[in-house]
Amino acid sequence: MRRLRWTAFALVGAAYVLSFFHRIAPAAIAGELRQAFGASGAELGALAATYFSVYTVMQVPTGVLVDALGPRRIVALGGVVAGLGSMAFGAAASLGFASLGRALVGLGVSVTFIALLKLVAAWFREREFATLSGLVMFMGNLGAVLSAAPLAWVVTLTSWRNVFVGVGLSSLCGATLTWFLVRDRPEEAGLPSMRELDGKASHPSHEGRWYEGLWLVARNPATWPGFFVNMGVGGTYLAFAGLWAVPFLVEAQGMSRAAATWHTSLLLVCFALSSLATGRLSDRMGRRRPLMLGLGLAYVLCWLPWLAGARPPLWASLALFAVMGASATGFTLSWASVKEVNPPALSGTAMAVVNTGVFLGPAIYQPLVGWVLDRGAAARRGAAAGVASPAYAPEDFRRGLWVLAAFALMGLLAALLVRETYCRNAATGRPGERAG
Repeated sequence: MRRLRWTAFALVGAAYVLSFFHRIAPAAIAGELRQAFGASGAELGALAATYFSVYTVMQVPTGVLVDALGPRRIVALGGVVAGLGSMAFGAAASLGFASLGRALVGLGVSVTFIALLKLVAAWFREREFATLSGLVMFMGNLGAVLSAAPLAWVVTLTSWRNVFVGVGLSSLCGATLTWFLVRDRPEEAGLPSMRELDGKASHPSHEGRWYEGLWLVARNPATWPGFFVNMGVGGTYLAFAGLWAVPFLVEAQGMSRAAATWHTSLLLVCFALSSLATGRLSDRMGRRRPLMLGLGLAYVLCWLPWLAGARPPLWASLALFAVMGASATGFTLSWASVKEVNPPALSGTAMAVVNTGVFLGPAIYQPLVGWVLDRGAAARRGAAAGVASPAYAPEDFRRGLWVLAAFALMGLLAALLVRETYCRNAATGRPGERAG
C-alpha cells in the first residue's frame, strides 16, 4: 500500500511541479521573450496567457475523464503532449509558433492537478485530504520557485531555449514511468480501499452518464462560490507572479532584475509553505471557511501599498511580498470544500469545475493588464497602442494593478458564500463521518 501510494503521488506530483514551472516561467524571461519576438506588452501577455487559456478550457473535461478513465492514462498522455510542446516552445522562431508550443504545454499539463487530487482521494484517508492538498500545492510551488530566480540564473549560463527543450525531455520520461508504475486506486492492485480499512462502506460509484454527473455538480449552488474565490484570489496571484511582478518591480519600482526575481521567489516560497500549513490547520480545526476569509482579507490588503504608489525600502517590499504569498493560499481550501458538497464519485468533476476559475483568471488578467500598460504608454507618446516594446511608467503599472486588486476583492467577497462543511462530506447523507 505505501509503495504504490507514494509512487503514484511522486510521479504525478513531479508532473505537477513541471506544470507550475511552465506557468510562472515567462515572468523570469519576459525580457528575453520580448527581445526574441519583438513583442508588445499585450502580445507578451497573450503569449503567457495561452497556457492559461488552454488549461482553463481543459479543466472540466479533465475532471470528467479522471472520473471515467482514471488518472494514469490521461497523465501519461498529457506528459507526452506537454513534452512536445515545451520543446516546440524552445525551438520557436516566431511568436505564433511559440504560442502554439505554449498551448500544447498548457494542454498537456492541464490534467495533472485534478488527476493528483483524484489519486489523493483514492489512496489517502478523507481526514488527510486538505493536508495532502496543501502538500500538493507546496510541491507545485517548488516548480514555481525554480522558474523565478534559479531560471533567471540558468539563463545567464545557457539560453532559455535549451532550458525548455530539456524540460520537455523530462516530461516524456515522466509520462513513460507514469504509464507503467501508477495505479488509479488500491483495488486495482488487489488491496482494500481506504474506507474499507477504516471499517466503512465504500462510497457508491456514479452510475449515470458523464454529462449527468457534470450537470449534477453544475446545478449544485454550493459548487460555485469556490469557483469565484479561485478566479479572484488564485487567478490574480498567478497573473502577478507568473508575468507582471518582475516587470513591475524593475520598471516601476526601479529594482534590478536580480532583486525583482528574488522578490518573486520569496512570494512563491511563502505561498508554498503557507499552502502546506493552511491545509494542515484546516484539517485540525475541522473548518474551511474562517481560514479562507481571514487569508483572503490579508491578501487583498497587500495590494493597497502598490495601488497608492508606494516605493518602500527593500526590507519592506520583501516583507510585503512574503505576506502576499502566504495569504494567497486561502483559495486552496476550495478544492476540499467543493469535494465535500458533492457526491464522492464526482469529486474529480467537482474539483475541476472550481479549478477552472484559477486559470480563467490569468487567461483574462495577463493580456488585460498588458493592454492597460500599452494604452498608458501610447497615450503618453501620442502613438498607437501597438508600439513594440514600449517603456512603461509607474502610473501605467498602477492602473494595471488596479485590475488585479479589483478581482482579488471579488474573490474575497465570494468566500463569504462558501458553505462550511466542517471537513465532512455533506452530500453522502452520513453527517456523522467527520473527515477531520
